[in-house]
Amino acid sequence: MQRFFRSPRLLEIALPLAAVFIAFAIGGVLLWLLGANPLEAYWVLISGAFGNLNGLTSTLTKMTPLLLVALGICISFRGGVINIGGEGQIIVGALASTAFALWLRDLPGWLLLPLTLLIGAVAGGMWGAIAGILKARLNVNEILSTVMLNAIALQLMNFLLRGPMLDPEQIAAGTNIAQSETLPKSVWLLRLAPPTLLHSGVILALILAVLVYFLLWRTTIGYRIRTVGLNPSAARYAGMPAPLYIALSLTLAGAFAGLAGAVEVTGVQHRMLEGLSGGYGFSGIVAALFGKLHPLGAIPASFLFGGLLVGADKMQRAVQVPSALITAINGLVVMFVVASEVYVRRAPPPRRS
Repeated sequence: MQRFFRSPRLLEIALPLAAVFIAFAIGGVLLWLLGANPLEAYWVLISGAFGNLNGLTSTLTKMTPLLLVALGICISFRGGVINIGGEGQIIVGALASTAFALWLRDLPGWLLLPLTLLIGAVAGGMWGAIAGILKARLNVNEILSTVMLNAIALQLMNFLLRGPMLDPEQIAAGTNIAQSETLPKSVWLLRLAPPTLLHSGVILALILAVLVYFLLWRTTIGYRIRTVGLNPSAARYAGMPAPLYIALSLTLAGAFAGLAGAVEVTGVQHRMLEGLSGGYGFSGIVAALFGKLHPLGAIPASFLFGGLLVGADKMQRAVQVPSALITAINGLVVMFVVASEVYVRRAPPPRRS
């Protein structure tokens, strides 16, 4: 047993799992205090997310934007900066891709769809680059700047969806619901298992996870991002332009979040509307941390937390408890996962006999 707790590799595997177990144990206590049976509630959550085809496809659909955001978080954290701006970057990416698709709706689908996704990624990247440049050039705390940019993006969305981008049908009907016009069908992502919402964006996200792995661990750019993240002073001494790679890390993180917004618009909603981000910008951070900030580890982590989001809705309807409890459990998971990471780093090296 002592050997187990002194093995960093075993601890790296066991402690995140223990973090989830402890978080759910505390969540069970909260359920009991709310007057619900914890075992029944968790069974509804698990069966609702993974127990049938509809649940699995819904989980994979939720997993897609989570994974895309988590990939960007992996890059930014490896670059030594923290991106809390995923929500705003999702919104900006979704707005830009929606406006582009509606503006050039007459283009053929084989050209319009990839360009729409690219525009979403570029818009999110530019939004992330603002915080990156502020950090690199003026040493502005990226946590504060990205959170403030979230608020700006939210207000920008409110203005556009109630003004220039408001659906003409809403204006004609006098309802003025804050949403855009429906995107042309040529830009809708392919449904993989109709009539469910599962779309081809999940394949794109999985391919990008592999590409991000190669970027970080098989390219010079990735090596420099990781070096700057580990020790900016040593990177500068080695001749690396540390500010450039700090800004690049946040730009890439924003690009993946912006792509998540574009995928959500073209794959699920087929229009821009309020609440589209769905908290993915924050939940993606949880998935990235649980995946040990590794692009491939983010895949099962995003699947797990996508299932939690789906199961939370089922649990709310079946057991009559607030789905916000899952948000609390996510926060507990983050707290315990971060604590376990600190414990692993401080664990004494195994003694040699």
